[in-house]
Amino acid sequence: MFIVEETIAGADAVQIPKQRGESLLDTAVRYAGERHWDVFPGTWLESVDGTQRCSCGDAACPVPGAHPAGPDWATQATGSATVARRLWERQPAASVLLPTGRTFDAVSVSETAGFLALARMERLGLRLGPVTVSPDRRMEFFVLPGASAKVPGLLRGLGWSVASLDLTVRGEGDFVAGPPTRVGGRGAVQWACRPTAENRWLPDVGELVSPLAYACGRDR
Repeated sequence: MFIVEETIAGADAVQIPKQRGESLLDTAVRYAGERHWDVFPGTWLESVDGTQRCSCGDAACPVPGAHPAGPDWATQATGSATVARRLWERQPAASVLLPTGRTFDAVSVSETAGFLALARMERLGLRLGPVTVSPDRRMEFFVLPGASAKVPGLLRGLGWSVASLDLTVRGEGDFVAGPPTRVGGRGAVQWACRPTAENRWLPDVGELVSPLAYACGRDR
């Protein structure tokens, strides 16, 4: 069952657990030490004339405080809790970013489709990995690496055109923002399904693609 802590409108809505009192440093260390995920520090939010701006200096930054700080981010990513602590001690406000294509890929769908898929997966009794929901109304389903190569064929096998669905896979060379990273004044990335001992072993994308495709089709 999914944890119910905050009500989201909709008949089939699954509830998002709120994040409370989580330090970015402690969270990054926990992701590396407990989940063995690679992490790297991104940009952060700065107050400029009473307005929160991205540390990158771009006043029109599309994801303020939630993107890599430089082009060499992939080499900065670490799976060491000790190194992660050292990185965030230098800049405690840095966003917590998680590279994909290493310990996991992430299937990205709209928030509406994601909650519909979660409800359907629960009814089907499917095994889930962690799932995030971001302030830009996207949800990321964590699955085993290699999903980006499999999804096009899986969708065609289900009778869907890849281009017809708002479903993408973040794999090698990409990243997702980890909770509780904040995106400007829009809010924080949260867990729709938290990392737990039960979901340490991630599902293969083939186990989830059917309900995800169905939900995206409904949301078109």
